[in-house]
Parts: sequence; structure tokens; C-alpha cells
Amino acid sequence: MRVTRHAYAVEGWGVGELWEAGGRMVVAHDAPTKRSNTSLTTPRGTPGVPTETLSRKPVRVGVGFVPELLQRIHSYYRGRRIEFADVVLDLEWCTPFQADVARTLRKVPWGEVVSYGELASLAGYPRAQRAVGTFCAHNRYSLFVPCHRVVAADGIGSYGSLGVSYKRRLLRLEGHHAL
Repeated sequence: MRVTRHAYAVEGWGVGELWEAGGRMVVAHDAPTKRSNTSLTTPRGTPGVPTETLSRKPVRVGVGFVPELLQRIHSYYRGRRIEFADVVLDLEWCTPFQADVARTLRKVPWGEVVSYGELASLAGYPRAQRAVGTFCAHNRYSLFVPCHRVVAADGIGSYGSLGVSYKRRLLRLEGHHAL
């Protein structure tokens, strides 16, 4: 599979990376951060993602899978209510459990949250909240599988390498102020 990495910048958020295959499917997505190293060879937390091409040309606004998706990502980070449930993701690497959790989490709407235990039950795996937490910690699809919408039963919970402050910022962006 030919995979292309597209770096993009979002004002006020930083640099993110979209990894896509064949102009039709997302293989991984790193949320924009103010990191200084933009020469990664694999997405954060996703060892084994094949990288064959680094797009060095700026993606032009226009028609096509990548330009349209990047426009939607930018709109999201500007606070527009954007959903990504229609974006095709490469879930071939997932176990049945991981695929079920990913599909279920993609249905949690903008501005709403579920607990790790609730997500486990909704996905058909009651009592698998710890496994859901592990899945979220290694989520390679940032906005497309919105783990920022999953919280601990007694508070916000963690948010992998991006940290709790980033998770809070995303939830505030979506209008959720309870945490």
C-alpha cells in the first residue's frame, strides 16, 4: 500500500500530519501540536505504519480527498461543528475488539462524552474499560476516532502523548465545559 504523509499547520494549534493511502483512506492522523520536529517517519504512537512517500508539495485548496479533508480539519479547529464518521479509515490492523471500539466511538457526537466503561459496554464488551483505555492511548486516528470524548468515571482521564490540557482544549472547542 502506498502511503503519503501530508503535514499541515493550523493557526493557534501547531503542525499536524495526515497519512493517507491512495487518496481514499486515512492510515493515521497526528493532531496539530507546537512540536519542533516535523520530520517523523511514522505517526506518533503507531509503529509499523508504512511510509513510502512524504508529500513535499503544499496541498492546494480544491477538490479531492486530501484537500477536502484538510479543509474539514481546519474548520474543526476553528470551532465549526464537523463530524468525521464518513472518513474511511484503515482498520485492517485492528483486532475485532479494537475495530468494534473504533466504530462505536466514531458515533459519539460532537460535544458529548462517554466513560471508558460506557464505551466498552456500547461496543459489546462490558467490563473491558481498561482495554478501551489502552486502545485510546494508542489511537492513531486523532479526530477520526475521537478519544478526547472518552473520560474516566471520576474525571477527565488521560490523553496519551498530547496530555490532559490538549484533551480539555478539544472538549472546550466542542462546547463541553463539564470537566
